[in-house]
Amino acid sequence: MTQEERTAHLEFSPSILARLGEELNANPEHGLIELIKNSYDADALHCTVTLDATDSPGGTITVVDDGDGMDHEGITQGWLLLGRSRKDPSKKTRRGRTPAGDKGLGRLAALRLGEIAELKTRHIGSPEITRSVELRWRDFATADSVGTVPLPINIQETPDRSPGTRVRLCKLHEKLGRVVVKRLARMMLLLADPFGDDPSGFQPQLEVPAFRDLERLVKSRYFEDAEFQLTARLDDAGQISAELKDWRGQTLFLGNHEEVARPDHKTRGYRAPKARFDLWVYLLSATEFSTRRTSLGAVKEWLSHFGGVHLYQDVLRVTPYGDPGNDWLDMNLKRSRDPELRPSTNTSIGRVRIVGDQQVLVQKTDRTGFIETDAFRELREFAQDALDWMHDRRLEMRERKRSRDRQQTPIVSEKRKQKLRDAIEGLPANEKANVSQAFDRYERAHLQQVKRLTEEVQLYRTLATAGISAATLAHESEGGSLKRIAMTANLLDRRLQEDLQPATYTQRYEAHLARLKESLQGLGVLGTATLRLLEHQKRRQGKVYPYAVIREVFATYQPFLENRGIDYDLQFANGEPFLFGSEAALESIVTNLLNNSTVAFDQVQRDRRRILVRTAIDDKLLMRMVFADNGSGIQDIPLKDIWLPGKTTKRAGTGLGLTIVRDAVSDLSGRVTAEVNGELGGASFTIEVTLEGVEHA
Repeated sequence: MTQEERTAHLEFSPSILARLGEELNANPEHGLIELIKNSYDADALHCTVTLDATDSPGGTITVVDDGDGMDHEGITQGWLLLGRSRKDPSKKTRRGRTPAGDKGLGRLAALRLGEIAELKTRHIGSPEITRSVELRWRDFATADSVGTVPLPINIQETPDRSPGTRVRLCKLHEKLGRVVVKRLARMMLLLADPFGDDPSGFQPQLEVPAFRDLERLVKSRYFEDAEFQLTARLDDAGQISAELKDWRGQTLFLGNHEEVARPDHKTRGYRAPKARFDLWVYLLSATEFSTRRTSLGAVKEWLSHFGGVHLYQDVLRVTPYGDPGNDWLDMNLKRSRDPELRPSTNTSIGRVRIVGDQQVLVQKTDRTGFIETDAFRELREFAQDALDWMHDRRLEMRERKRSRDRQQTPIVSEKRKQKLRDAIEGLPANEKANVSQAFDRYERAHLQQVKRLTEEVQLYRTLATAGISAATLAHESEGGSLKRIAMTANLLDRRLQEDLQPATYTQRYEAHLARLKESLQGLGVLGTATLRLLEHQKRRQGKVYPYAVIREVFATYQPFLENRGIDYDLQFANGEPFLFGSEAALESIVTNLLNNSTVAFDQVQRDRRRILVRTAIDDKLLMRMVFADNGSGIQDIPLKDIWLPGKTTKRAGTGLGLTIVRDAVSDLSGRVTAEVNGELGGASFTIEVTLEGVEHA
């Protein structure tokens, strides 16, 4: 029996080129950026991209650089070899650059934008020789395997002895629309770190008018108009330091690792590459720019194009960090919670620059950012911790100013008052008496107003303290005490049923245990309601549906109301009205009126406790909501005084519930009135607000 051995090779269908090229890098600008990065790796100082008739299919893209070019081996073992790079990121180039190109997949995507891709290159070692190769993609489409398509490399001597490379993409399959060109222009401008001041650095250019406009914008460099500049450094040992400067460049705060790092990084440091974070923060208000040469509109336009925090590896930008919609440091989310002291991507511009070892972070195959390793996550935490430190220092500055203002305001007020009295003393005798009396009346009214405001502030602080305490107790009760009591009650109920005769259990224990469980359910509702009121999202302004809010409040309090024998009737007008405001405002109105009614029921005996909520909407979108009960009504206090803070007839009351209702309705541009005894016999409140509209199913 004879044995025969034949050799086989693993080959690839030409369709793999589409999989690895345009399907992996769907956006043409990303592929073109990879061609530009090849120019950077070749130590080019200039790289020019020209678009010719690309506003329709069939156009041409040309990329020309003055880099070191390629020899025969550079073409065959580099430019035409996919999936493996000859570039060693640990070795610097002739100009001291760290190579940015990787496996050539982005380059492949760019080369396949047209029917033909042409390469002409002159190597720095033999600039008199031009090497050229042409890829016709139709030849690959008819081939059985990628490797069977011959690619001749033409060699000829030329009088031009300057090294460099030209790549032409001919007969484009698709047009490059204005949006794509603008994205490409922005990516090219930000690619080579426009924050730096190195005139000998890499400078890619795009030959289209849109690029010139954006180039003028990026060169405007409105850094001197920033209100604050944050600089944070992460050293080789994973230790962080930070500095905050004002607009004059004077240092306001310095922070060491212990002060800036989050708790889990204080002892072990950050396991991320060495990096530097620079951020310029702007206060975009007409007041801030009223005395400056720079216009507010110019700075806003600049930030709209280039704002956000960009990420650079060595000196080249890594996309998509800092692109529109990519808030990789969650700046906008944190600003929504604290809009006064936190920057957003629209009010700041900055960069995180990675220096040193390039092997720690690895870019994704499609070149859309880094793989989310622990090193990258801790690099992001480094920048976020620096932002949090800056926020805390700005908060500290604000509190100092408030403290100074509180101390200085009475002194300044007294000085101004004395000046006015001196001026009155200088008036003729026949005028002085009238003016002096008028001033005394004004001063008494002013002091009375200050007294009322001081009392109101103190009451709101007291209520806030009570709210914080209630929230703390609610957290503890929901996950601790109440849960343990409920589990114990259920266990006791089950064991009593097991150990006792059914008749004995039913006669002596069942009713008491049922009431215990109902009471626990009611207490649980109060904890849940307290925590729901404190939810941050409910304080955000937006489109609010009043009916949904009212239903939600009553559903939350349902077990509590049932336990106290209170029935409610929600009579809503047709449709689903909506207005612009916050859920918190509407919720505080309904909750405080509901609490007011439940207290009123304790002061009068009723066979049936009732609450009515009824709405009506007129053709001018005015919604009138009546909130009535059959409780005790408004007693022992003048009707006009029920809205005043601190005014209450209940021994344990705060006197703030109806004040909050009044203020919340006012915030919604509405009005509220009250009746001592309404249609159900108890107090009745009518709230009128103008809607934005009504949705109908």
